[in-house]
Amino acid sequence: MKTTFALVGAAIGLAVAAPASAGGLLKAPVADWTGGAVTCEIIHQILENEMDYKVKRITMPSGPGVAEGLRGGDLDFACETWPSYSTTKEKYVTEYGGDGSVKYFAPVGVIGQSGYFVPRYMIEGDGAVAPDLKTYADLNKYKGLFKTLESGDKGRLIGCPVAAWECKDAERIAGLSLDYQLVELGSETAHWAEMKAAYARKEPFLAYAWTPHWIFAELDLVEIGLPPHSEEAWPVSDWPEDVTYNYGRPDLSDDHPQVVQLIENFRLSNDEQAGLILAIDIEGKDIEDVASAWLADNKSTWTNWVPQTN
Repeated sequence: MKTTFALVGAAIGLAVAAPASAGGLLKAPVADWTGGAVTCEIIHQILENEMDYKVKRITMPSGPGVAEGLRGGDLDFACETWPSYSTTKEKYVTEYGGDGSVKYFAPVGVIGQSGYFVPRYMIEGDGAVAPDLKTYADLNKYKGLFKTLESGDKGRLIGCPVAAWECKDAERIAGLSLDYQLVELGSETAHWAEMKAAYARKEPFLAYAWTPHWIFAELDLVEIGLPPHSEEAWPVSDWPEDVTYNYGRPDLSDDHPQVVQLIENFRLSNDEQAGLILAIDIEGKDIEDVASAWLADNKSTWTNWVPQTN
C-alpha cells in the first residue's frame, strides 16, 4: 500500500460553505488492511482540506497497540475496528463492558463477515476433487489435498495474514481437532497473491477471507461451514457479523468536538468500500488519489458530514 500522504485539496474541489472553525494536529494510525486504510484516508482528507487540520498518519500494526496508544493519548482516533478481532474492547470500550478509556464514536457503515474458503472448482464440476467438502467436519478427510512441503502430513490453512488482527486461527484449528498447519503470510498483499497464484494453477487451497473485498469478484470461492458463532465458544466457532466502528481517545470530544462530530456523521457502505479497494489493490491507484476521487464524486454526501457554524 502506498502512503505518500500529499495534500489533495485541489483535487477535491470547492470547500463546503462555512465549516466549523477548527484546526490543529491530529495523530491517527494507518490500518494495515486496505479497507480500513481508505476509510480513514477519506476522513483525513476532509479534516485537512475542509476543517484546517493536519493529520499525522502513523504506520503501525493494527491491534492492541492502537488501543494502548489511544488510552495513553499518543493517538487521537482510529478507523474501522472489527469487533470480533478486538481483544481489548471488553476492557476499554463502554459499549462492550469496558472502562471507557477508549471511546466508541459511531459505526462505519461497513458490515463485515469472515470465514474460510476454497475454490469452487474443488467441489463442483467434472474436475471436482472434493465434491462433499462442505463444513469443517469434512476437512480432515481431505487434508491430503491441502498438504504442502512446509505442512508435512498436515493440511495447510492460509490463515489471517497478520498476527495482530487476532483471528485466533491456531486456537480454532486445535479446538475443532483439525489436522492442519496454520500459515500467516505477514501482509494482506501477500495473502491475496498466494490465493490468486494457486487459483491460476487450479490447485486446492483453504484460506481465510472477508467481505467486503474485491477477491470475491476475481475468484469464485465457496465458504466452508464452521460451527455457528457463539461468544462462549469463540474462537472455536464462526466469526459473527462485524458491525465495524470508528473510535478514539475519550477526551477528543472535549479538545476537538468538530472532529468527533465529523467521525460520527461519516458512513461508508460495503459496496462503496469494495469499489475503493478494487481501485487500490487491483487497478494499482494510490490510496490518496482514490480517496480524493471519491470525495470529488460524492460532494452531496460528505458535505453533510462536515460540522457547520451556526
